[in-house]
Amino acid sequence: MPSMQRIRLFFSGVHMARVEFDSTKKPLDDLLKRARDGHIQLPDFQRGWVWDDEGLRSLLASISRSFPVGAIMTLQTGGDVRFKPRTIEGAPEVSKQVSPEALLLDGQQRITSLYQTTMRQAVVDTINAKKQKIRRFYYIDMAKALDDSADRFDAIVGLPESKIETRNFGKEIVRDLSSQEAEYEQCMFPTNRIFDWNDWQTNFVAHWGYDGEKTQFWFRFLNEVLAAFHQYQMPVIELGRRTSREAVCLVFEKVNTGGKKLDAFELLTAIYAGEEEGFHLRDEWALITKRLKDSIALKDHPLTRLQATDFFQALALLYTRDRRLAHLAEGRSGEAPAISCTRDTVLSVPLWAYKKYSAKLEEGLKKAGKFLFSQNIYWFKDVPYQSQLVPLAAILTELGDQWEHDAVRRKLAQWYWCGVFGELYGGAIETRFAKDLAEVLAWISGGAEPTTVKDAGFRAERLDTMTSRLSAAYKGVHALLMNEGARDFRSGQPFNHTTYFDEAVDIHHVFPRAWCRKAGIPRERFDTIINKTPLSSQTNRIIGGDAPSHYLAKLPQQGGVSDDEINRHLESHLIDPALLRADDFDAFVARRREALLALIEKAIGKPIYRGSGSDEPVEEVLLDDEDSELQAAE
Repeated sequence: MPSMQRIRLFFSGVHMARVEFDSTKKPLDDLLKRARDGHIQLPDFQRGWVWDDEGLRSLLASISRSFPVGAIMTLQTGGDVRFKPRTIEGAPEVSKQVSPEALLLDGQQRITSLYQTTMRQAVVDTINAKKQKIRRFYYIDMAKALDDSADRFDAIVGLPESKIETRNFGKEIVRDLSSQEAEYEQCMFPTNRIFDWNDWQTNFVAHWGYDGEKTQFWFRFLNEVLAAFHQYQMPVIELGRRTSREAVCLVFEKVNTGGKKLDAFELLTAIYAGEEEGFHLRDEWALITKRLKDSIALKDHPLTRLQATDFFQALALLYTRDRRLAHLAEGRSGEAPAISCTRDTVLSVPLWAYKKYSAKLEEGLKKAGKFLFSQNIYWFKDVPYQSQLVPLAAILTELGDQWEHDAVRRKLAQWYWCGVFGELYGGAIETRFAKDLAEVLAWISGGAEPTTVKDAGFRAERLDTMTSRLSAAYKGVHALLMNEGARDFRSGQPFNHTTYFDEAVDIHHVFPRAWCRKAGIPRERFDTIINKTPLSSQTNRIIGGDAPSHYLAKLPQQGGVSDDEINRHLESHLIDPALLRADDFDAFVARRREALLALIEKAIGKPIYRGSGSDEPVEEVLLDDEDSELQAAE
């Protein structure tokens, strides 16, 4: 059986997780009734019902022709996996008081859609092709359904809540089924009577005066269309109650390929709710994020984009580190458990551990926000690697007040910038997170350099390829320039967090793009980080597309400062004023390139390779939705 082969393939990736299952078929009407009555419910991590009007009609058409619509998967309750249950959408209130016999892991959309359209005597809330919310009652056009030349999909009709279909802005009625007599007259069978058709049949044949031809028409419809629903056998894969938590979560994700992948936080939400009545992890997380945002009174500071999965990865690091230390301290036999924050590890963090570590970690994250501010990273879009916040927060949680010591801060900064300019946090990095926590703490206490510091390498040629503001190293240079004391060309203000937002500071071209194009300089040369620097929006407007010699002549008039003062401002950006005033692009690039390399060397605490070669590091870029939009705009 294909479904059996499929499930065996899925389970092959579960490793040592415990799985028990059975495969069978069950009548569709029985499954729908059990879902209606609360005997089958959903685990709370399942998202809401989202099928659109076209999908509903297509599903009904498929069932009416006995076509396969896929297997569903259930999990017996009463085992170690105690997800918080909830009834399917639209189920009666009384069903919420029932303890479910099984949880529906795969098939929510199909079962809910079929229940809503075939059993529930209420209007169906759905969406149209434009994603607009609509309300529909569904009917089967009996004549079309019995026409072999017609597409069965076209026989499934959705009408507005009024059951009156109009056109020309409501001026013309296309179909009116607002009364049962109209249904009988037009031979339109309501789908919500599919499993309760006796009364409708009696009234239908009575409406037609027991006409023999119409009676035969009804029985043909009953036997050829409605019978398909009553006889339909849905394939069911049943996971036993002894199936482990890890296996349930992994299996669920592998079968739920049609929707967005669930993250560990959503699964933990359901797990914790099942472990303690009244515990709501989403509410807890909402309070944590609010406190983190309030801790730094800036709308878009780096902590505002912290994800729940980041938080729980850091928490898993703390939990597993303590387990390892306890094992070693007590001299237990066997190999000590590893420090870890893989997805399986996060899912295994018990509720008591969350309660123990969450408050401490929250304080560690506040320290992480302060650390980023100390490195002149004020805006979430300027964070080189959001992922690096995970080990940073865990490290700062363990350090406590020790992180305020100057020597500790210097080592933290070196580790941080080694990760950025080594471009080490752009891939699968859970193993590095674990090493970071153990090794950075040991290094601070006098141990060896951590792996991240040892692994970090930066080649001089890399500067020549850094053109995307989505690159971690590109963002790193931007922050280092401000951290080094760069001042605005015009006002001379340093770029602290106040001026950064008040003056709308961003990274801009030194030799303007328009001037470079006129001068025939290729984009791959003028668009690199070497020709860019942090400036206020007002200063950038003054610069416009002019040659540097022209805009530098205008700045004293705009800012009321002397040329000498402007030169000092330029030097704070590692720019040679004489070369800029001479519009000497090539000499400017050569001089500033060396100055930026020296700046990076200072940050990472190790020399940069300046030799030639083609094996320079490949830039790793992780895009989120906002970054993608930004890249498109550029």
